Amino acid sequence: MADKNKVAEQYYAPPPDLGKWEAFRIFLWNSETGQFLGRTGSSWAKILLFYLIFYAVLVGFFAAMLAIFYQTLDSKMPKWQLDSSLIGNNPGLGFRPMPDSDNVESTLIYYRANDKGSVLKWATIIDDYLKQYRKKGSGSGEATGAENRVACNPTSGSRDLGENQVCDVPVDDFHPCTSANQYNYEEAGPCVFLKLNKIFNWVPNPYNNTEGLPGNMPEDLKQHIKMVSGKPEANTVWVSCEGENPADVENIGPVQYIPRRGFPAFYYPFTNKEGYLSPLVAVLFEKPRTGVLINIECKAWAKNINYDRYERRGSVHFELMVDRG
Repeated sequence: MADKNKVAEQYYAPPPDLGKWEAFRIFLWNSETGQFLGRTGSSWAKILLFYLIFYAVLVGFFAAMLAIFYQTLDSKMPKWQLDSSLIGNNPGLGFRPMPDSDNVESTLIYYRANDKGSVLKWATIIDDYLKQYRKKGSGSGEATGAENRVACNPTSGSRDLGENQVCDVPVDDFHPCTSANQYNYEEAGPCVFLKLNKIFNWVPNPYNNTEGLPGNMPEDLKQHIKMVSGKPEANTVWVSCEGENPADVENIGPVQYIPRRGFPAFYYPFTNKEGYLSPLVAVLFEKPRTGVLINIECKAWAKNINYDRYERRGSVHFELMVDRG
């Protein structure tokens, strides 16, 4: 008589040996168990419901946090300004034309004055950059901000501007640094445009008289400040361009600043008004020595602009090389 307390041994029966296509067909739909892709209908419903609720909560939480974050921002002005911001309150200089974008590390302006294609290349780069300056009020109703630009001068300045008005920058008056003249590149005396980088709410503290002028300021600039001292045009962020090394000083030749020696203070502060454009200074290198690479450093001068050559604070560096052949 068999022992009733003895548990009958049960053996695992391996699944039937199916071919690849037969196993795949059963995986897609098993008619015996009612499973589709390995799950029953109720199992699929539960897992889909779970992920629907999970992602809905996740999206809702993210949207709520984003809405709270945007409540702390202003689309017209940065939350952190000047010393409190990452960029600080010491503007740097930029220059145009910039070399090709495929070589972002290069600061070399090189061309052949007798080659019309080489001249046209650089003139076109400047033209493209100055398009925004040449836009005027559009009768088509297109909002460009150009309709906000009005003529300013040192005596009127920004104090006479309306709520939405900004000072215009008349770049077509920069003779001979004009598009019609191809910015003087064909004459082997190229023009390079300088601009002061924008910092929200930054106001310059100009050297408007001869008191406290830095010892390293170029003598010709000191003499210029002495000439305009006490006049409205003395309220300017001055600029100077020089060769970096003794050899560069010899090779750079005479330099002109058009239409003035710097950026008038009435263009500041920048407050993100629509249509605002940074003022420009066209630096005309009249007769640089041809066939020679010239290292050039341009500086901005104001009492609240600190200069550091290695960190490029308050200055910009580029190279110029003009060939005749």
